[in-house]
Amino acid sequence: LENAIDNYETHVVPIIADIDAGFGNAEATYLLAKKMIEAGACALQIENQVSDEKQCGHQDGKVTVPHEDFLQKIRACRHAFLELGVDDGIIVARTDSLGAGLTKQIAFSKEPGDLGDQYNAFLDADEVDPANITNGQVFISRDGKLLAPKRLPSNLYQFRPGTGVDRVVLDCITSLQNGADLLWIETEKPHVEQIAEMVDRIREVVPNAKLVYNNSPSFNWTLNFRQQVFDAWAEAGKDVSAYDRAKLMSVDYDTTELAAEADEKIRTFQRDGAARAGIFHHLITLPTYHTAALSTDNLAREYFGEQAMLGYVKNVQREEIRQGIACVKHQNMSGSDIGDDHKEYFAGEAALKAGGAHNTMNQFEAA
Repeated sequence: LENAIDNYETHVVPIIADIDAGFGNAEATYLLAKKMIEAGACALQIENQVSDEKQCGHQDGKVTVPHEDFLQKIRACRHAFLELGVDDGIIVARTDSLGAGLTKQIAFSKEPGDLGDQYNAFLDADEVDPANITNGQVFISRDGKLLAPKRLPSNLYQFRPGTGVDRVVLDCITSLQNGADLLWIETEKPHVEQIAEMVDRIREVVPNAKLVYNNSPSFNWTLNFRQQVFDAWAEAGKDVSAYDRAKLMSVDYDTTELAAEADEKIRTFQRDGAARAGIFHHLITLPTYHTAALSTDNLAREYFGEQAMLGYVKNVQREEIRQGIACVKHQNMSGSDIGDDHKEYFAGEAALKAGGAHNTMNQFEAA
C-alpha cells in the first residue's frame, strides 16, 4: 500500500529547468542538474555564456565560452540524468553567440582545424611584427602568422564583427553531436527567415535538428513585425510613403493595412516558425509578470478615477463570473473548504465551519 501511494500519479507536468550557465564549472553544473532532476525536471536548459559574467540573452555585454567548456557541461547534465536512472532526459543547449561579441578565454587547440582552432578563428586579431611586441601581449598562431587577439581592459577577448551567425551554427552542430537533444538560439528579434537560415545550415550536418524558441516579451513585437512588413512592401515596390518606418509603433498606424498584416504575421508566427524554421517548442518567458503589471495599473487608474468601484466590478469580478474563473471564490481557493473538512473530521458535529449559509461565497453559486 505504501508503495502504491508513493508511486501514484494523478497527472504529469513536464518541467524544463533553466539552469543558466550551470552556476560554475562542470562539477557545479552536475550537482545543480541532479537537484533539478530530483525535484522533477525532465529537461534541462543550459547556455554557453560564462557563469560569472552571465547576462540576460536580450541584453548587451554577453560573454561566451569555448566549445569544449560548454560540452563538458552538457556531459555533466547527461551524467546527472543517467546516474538518477533517467535514460530519456532532455537537454536543451542554448547559444547566445548571435549577440555575444566577447569570449572569456582563448580556446585550447592541438592542431589546425580542430574545435579550439575553429573557435579562435573568430577572434578579432591583428598581425604582429615580432620586432614590435609589447609587454603583456597574448599571441596565437594562424596560417603561419603571429596574431595578437584584441583584449579588453576587462581581460576579455573580442570576436570579429559579423561572425555571430557562423558561431551560432558551429555551436549548435557541436552541441547536438555531443549529447544535446534540442537547440535554443537566442536572437535579437522575432524573424522567421533569420531563424530558418541558421537552422537550414545546421540541418546540412544534423538533418533532424529541432529548435526551442523564446517568444520573449523582451522583443517589441508590434514594432518588429510592422517594420518587417514595411521592408517587404518596399522591396516589392509597394508605395510606403504613408508610413514612417521609425515611428511605426504609433497608435496612428493601428488601423492601417500595414498594421493588420503585421498582426496576422504575429498570430501565425508559431505556426510559420514550426513549418519553416524547425521550431519544435515555442515558449514565452514572464508573460504573467506583464499581465499582472498591466491589470494592476488599469485597476488603479479606474478605481481611483471616475469609474471607482465599477472599475473593479465590471472589468474584474464580473468577467471572473462570466468566464467561470474559480478564483472569484477567493476564500475557497485559499483553502477554507479544506479547513472545513478538517474541522468536521476532528470535531464532528461540534465543528464550527466557515462554509455555512451566511458565507458570502454562496452569492456566486447563482452565477
